[in-house]
Amino acid sequence: MVKDTIIFALTSSTDLARKIADNLKLPLGEIKVDHFADGEILVTPQETVRGRSVFVIQSTCPPVTERLMEVLVCIDALRRASAREINVIMPYYGYARQDRKASPRQPITAKLVADLITTAGADRIVTVDLHAAQIQGFFNIPMDDLTAVPLLSYYFTGKEFKGKDLVVVSPDHGGVVRARRMAEILDAPIAIVDKRRPRANEVEAKNVIGDINGKTCIVVDDICDTAGSLIAACQILKDHGAGEIYTAITHGVFSRDALEKIEASVIKKMVVTDTIPLPENVTERTTKIRQVSIADMVADTIEAIYEHKSVAKVYTRYSVKK
Repeated sequence: MVKDTIIFALTSSTDLARKIADNLKLPLGEIKVDHFADGEILVTPQETVRGRSVFVIQSTCPPVTERLMEVLVCIDALRRASAREINVIMPYYGYARQDRKASPRQPITAKLVADLITTAGADRIVTVDLHAAQIQGFFNIPMDDLTAVPLLSYYFTGKEFKGKDLVVVSPDHGGVVRARRMAEILDAPIAIVDKRRPRANEVEAKNVIGDINGKTCIVVDDICDTAGSLIAACQILKDHGAGEIYTAITHGVFSRDALEKIEASVIKKMVVTDTIPLPENVTERTTKIRQVSIADMVADTIEAIYEHKSVAKVYTRYSVKK
């Protein structure tokens, strides 16, 4: 595997890529990413990729378009350098929330991004907890959408949260499948926050479906961006009599003053994965964030892809109760 495989980390995912490479007992490939004064990007592998299976690891987190452009330029460089196979590991898929026309004349940018990655020359893409499952159908190349829900669940089982007073909560109707998956692992019932979104980054939480009175609640969601929607959902849980409130998030975007709002909210602890690196000053802004790593899961996926084995076994391995 060492001879034929190479892993490159672009600018947003260097720490995660290092953990993945360590797990696979591989060195990270040397690659140079230049950002010029006019905003242009140049990505240059510093070692041969001819005839090799290449894995490029990059989350398209803020600045999203810049991170995406790095991926596209990198793919083009690898294709022109005669890489045998180009696999893009994109733990956080930017633009995923633009997955449909919510109103007239809107673009479907999640599809556009899929087309760009495919046209650039990628042979496969791996993501984690896509915002909308239908995005998988936007690709005409093999793709795997892993889920971090079991990893987040195991954090709580390790903390002995499993029990009859625990409720897993979906912050909206769209996240019910995700909440049910965690509820099955924790052997807990689910509840749903009934809310509406009057405009972007704003939410009005209205009601709660399910019994949460006096219960410990774990609110599970895929993305925490400005935290406004999540905090509103948690507040209505508290207003309806919930006990302690925890949150489990796959992608911690944490835009604007999200961390300060989390610190001031009713949330007791927030568990996030490392699909997106935490801000350097996170501990100065909040004491409520805990992080779990997806590195082992991604490493197992890379190994399965390289050895032409079933990735479904990776799904199974990280979806069983512990």
